[in-house]
Amino acid sequence: MNDQFLAAEPKFRVRARYTDTTITVYQAYRPGIGLAAARDGRFPGEWKRDRMTWIKPSFLWMMYRCGWGTKEGQETVLAVEIDRAGFEWALRHACLSHYVSGVHTDRAAWKRELGRAPARVQWDPERDLHHNALPYRSLQLGLAGEAARRYADEWIVGIQDVTPLARQVHAAVRAGKPEEAGALLPEERAYPVGEDMLAHLGA
Repeated sequence: MNDQFLAAEPKFRVRARYTDTTITVYQAYRPGIGLAAARDGRFPGEWKRDRMTWIKPSFLWMMYRCGWGTKEGQETVLAVEIDRAGFEWALRHACLSHYVSGVHTDRAAWKRELGRAPARVQWDPERDLHHNALPYRSLQLGLAGEAARRYADEWIVGIQDVTPLARQVHAAVRAGKPEEAGALLPEERAYPVGEDMLAHLGA
């Protein structure tokens, strides 16, 4: 990725692999959950709908978070294809995970909103192939309560185990072949989300 592209890239933007009707997000689990989810196309009964679950549209940010699938409890990397309408519902009903002056009236108002919202958003620095922070941000979307239940029971279109891909990209990076590694990455484009969907999320 050249410097001219980086300079033109806005700080806040949803970047993802998507179709006309679906968007792909990434998660990593221990094999007992991840392999069962990939096999059945849905999360197993032991997956807790009453806990917050974080989904990430960026493949490389997921690789940074799970250490290419080597971290304990994150050995199985999943690409979860979900309904775009559900994803956008979550964005509309989300709250920033931290207080931002100018976005929230005051800290008390932010805390009230955070307590009610079924989803929350963090904008974390995007990562390159070597896990270095880039000058623009990647969306992390946390789902709880109603949002987590909708995600698990209504929005999922398909689940794929992409652990082999993670290992293949990682192997190319370790071998000093960044072009080969980059060619393997899922194609992620600017997601067509309206300003009305992101204004309350600091973007």
